[in-house]
Amino acid sequence: ILKDNKNLRRIHNEALRGATGPDVLDISSTALESLPSYGLEAIQVLNATSSYSLKRLPPLDKFSSLLEAVLTYPSHCCAFRNLRTEKQNLLLSIFDNFSKECESSMRKPTNKILDDPNNTLLWSAEKNMHPFAIDEESSPYSYSTLFDDSKMTGFDFEYDFCQPKVLTCTPEPDAFNPCEDILGYSFLRVLIWFINILAIAGNFTVLLVLLTSHYKLTVPRFLMCNLSFADFCMGLYLLLIASVDAQTSGQYYNHAIDWQTGSGCSAAGFFTVFASELSVYTLTVITVERWHTITYAMQLDRKLRLRHAVPIMLGGWIFSIGIAVLPLLGVSSYMKVSICLPMDIETGLSQAYILLILVLNVVAFIVICACYIKIYVAVQNPELVAANKDTKVAKRMAILIFTDFTCMAPISFFAISAAFKVPLITVTNSKILLVLFYPVNSCANPFLYAIFTKAFRRDFFLLMSKLGCCKNRAELYRMNYFSAYNSNCKNSGSATAPSKASQAFLLLSALEK
Repeated sequence: ILKDNKNLRRIHNEALRGATGPDVLDISSTALESLPSYGLEAIQVLNATSSYSLKRLPPLDKFSSLLEAVLTYPSHCCAFRNLRTEKQNLLLSIFDNFSKECESSMRKPTNKILDDPNNTLLWSAEKNMHPFAIDEESSPYSYSTLFDDSKMTGFDFEYDFCQPKVLTCTPEPDAFNPCEDILGYSFLRVLIWFINILAIAGNFTVLLVLLTSHYKLTVPRFLMCNLSFADFCMGLYLLLIASVDAQTSGQYYNHAIDWQTGSGCSAAGFFTVFASELSVYTLTVITVERWHTITYAMQLDRKLRLRHAVPIMLGGWIFSIGIAVLPLLGVSSYMKVSICLPMDIETGLSQAYILLILVLNVVAFIVICACYIKIYVAVQNPELVAANKDTKVAKRMAILIFTDFTCMAPISFFAISAAFKVPLITVTNSKILLVLFYPVNSCANPFLYAIFTKAFRRDFFLLMSKLGCCKNRAELYRMNYFSAYNSNCKNSGSATAPSKASQAFLLLSALEK
């Protein structure tokens, strides 16, 4: 009656209350959105294949007699993985020490157990476990006390206890969607909150200070604003994942379909791909700009202007948005895994898409390393920079390259192997990479490229002075700035050719931007 009924969307919650049965409930190929909460206790077989609208199940204790479930979504089978039948729960809660009796009964002919109307075999095992009981009636664990005859109708000790029925459920969860919460590990559930708050707060602070500064918007400031916005979006992705994980903890199987096929996962996936690609692109542009500034320090006509930087970053935005939109158009998919990354490589086009992203990221890292090596060679010249300055610059660049490598290397290595369908890591373990390595740059960039620089600290204290705080520090930074500005103006007016000292100043100032 119910099977193949395309118009069946709802069964009244009280429809099966008090009914005898059904033993088999077949709602396959229907549009049913939910099952009733009452009257499911007698169901032994549940068939819900091709029931794509049934995304949530009633409380599991309602399926007390269920032996077989054939469902539409693999995640629902996670709910039944540890579910026992009513007889198993009753027996296992009482007979924890009956394994030896099972072994002996399995060695006895079946007819001896079946022909034992007074359950003497069962009673003998009970007396062995409770020797202080003189007879059956005096034992607190006697057969007549423990069991209600109506509940034990048809009970067979050897078959029902020693060979308990096992609930089977199909389709079983696959490698991409194991039976676990979104983040899997408990320590990741705590750590992700710390990381996403750090990324959001750090990058928001940088954006606020840079955009409210009364100083001229230079190329480095403009690039830093783009980098902070990209890393801020990464923080939003982590916040979204952490929030959904907290809401569905312990019952993700009942929310998996709504989450992974809904707009929330698509938005999270778009955020993370857009943020990661724009961040890598902007980091590359910042590094190339620093190299260009140092290489052509004395050639003002070759200086990178804002009118050059804007179209360069516009191209980066278009590229990042395009890459992030492709999975929404069917090239790979954000719905494959609970963390909403484009891990679908079933088609050749999807595989090429993943490889393209990874190769571009590796190329960007190589460019960043090459530029910083060239910068280091330039500032290492003892005629230009003092030894202590040289060491400081080297350490700063080493930190920048190390954070980039920490973020890109493990992700790229495992992702490339997975793209070739030779995964070296499970989805469960990949979540460790997601939390510990994937957002490293998003947390470190605002500090390495902005907060730890003198220019940012000056802008920060000037902003605080407008709010009535840190006025003395702001005044000190203001005096130092004007003093350095006037000194540079006098030197540039009297000098006829660029000196070694002025070149050194330009090299260091480029690295401090």
